[in-house]
This record gives sequence, structure tokens and C-alpha cells, in this order.
Amino acid sequence: MNSHEVAVVVGAGPGLGNALVARFADEGMHVAAISRSGGAGEPHRDLVRRYSCDATIAEQVEDVFARVETEIGAPSLVVFNVGIWDRGGILDISAALFEQAWRTGCLAGFLVGRAAAASMLESGGGTIIFSGATGSIRGGGGFAAFASPKFALRALAQSMARELGPKNIHVAHVILDGMIARDDDPSETLLQPAAIAESYYHLYRQASSAWTHELDLRPSSERF
Repeated sequence: MNSHEVAVVVGAGPGLGNALVARFADEGMHVAAISRSGGAGEPHRDLVRRYSCDATIAEQVEDVFARVETEIGAPSLVVFNVGIWDRGGILDISAALFEQAWRTGCLAGFLVGRAAAASMLESGGGTIIFSGATGSIRGGGGFAAFASPKFALRALAQSMARELGPKNIHVAHVILDGMIARDDDPSETLLQPAAIAESYYHLYRQASSAWTHELDLRPSSERF
């Protein structure tokens, strides 16, 4: 068993990804920040380690989770925060683009979720959080390539939650209903990354007698 808590953020980059890394490290968690490029250093250098991984490739996902367990420890929290935002009419979407969107937004979620579940079943439990969007529950016109993998990711989260909940693994899906602000934009009409990260951390700390499966977050000005 680890002497410290370990979080894995898949999709660690500008905006929400880095906000999640910072929030978990603020609590003293050791954080594996995973992205395609591996990224650069930042505050909490003693707690954050960057890894490079293409989450659409099974072998890379399995390898990076094995490295994290060896170098940092078994994760008690894993966040999947990956996807492609692409807008286009149905006649403008190529088969290649649609497949890429599905691989990035859904297949990668399955691969990460499976690796996280395998680790947590071995260690005795944990929390897996998937980042969703408005497109998870509503396919808007011009958003077929975006909404389709988001719908599928939500179904994956539901299936995993029902299977793994009795095994002490909390699976949650967060619908981010609105545009996410960039790091330097304080507008209250946008979802602020630090505020989202706060909600993710609260999900992680929930008692097992009152777990949230699905949470929707939006700015106070957002119509719904």
C-alpha cells in the first residue's frame, strides 16, 4: 500500500487538465500528469511527474500505468480528460475525422478506464472520473463528430459504475455544460478550470454511502 495518495490525470494540458493537476497536488497528492507530449514542469515539482502517452493505443496506456505504479504508486484517483472538439455538417465530416474523434473521445476512455480499474481492483478501490460535455446528452446540429463519442463515453461510465461500485470503485461522469475558460480569462460566463477541479476533488472525497455518479456543471449565466 502507498504511503501517499496518487492521482493520474490523462489529458493534462492548458486549462482544465493543468488545473486538475494543481488541485490534487495542493492536497499533497502525488500526481502523474499524462499527455501526448509529456508537457513541461510547473509548481509542485516534488509532487508532479509528467508522462507522455497516446491514450488511443492500448500498449502505451498499459505501459504508462505500469510505470506510474512502479515510480509513484498505485492510483486512488484517475481522471480521463481527453477529447476532440470539432464542428461540421454531416456532409463535411470525413470517415477519418469521425474515427479519430471516436478513438480519442471513447476508445481512449475505455483503455484508460480499464487500466485504472485493473489497478484499483488490485489495490482495493479508488475513484475514476470521466469528463463529459453538453454533447454527452444532446447531439446538436453540426456536432455529430463531437457528440457521438461523448454519448458513448457516458455509456461506458454508466456500465463501469454499475459493475465496479460494489467493488469499492467510484465511477463518476461530469457533464461540463458550457465553454471552459482559458487560464487567463476570468469571465464568469465561462466555466473556470479551478472551479471545475474543485468539484472533481469533492467527488473523490465523497463517502461511499453517498456517491455521485453524474454531475453537471455550468456557469450561473448558462441557459439549460
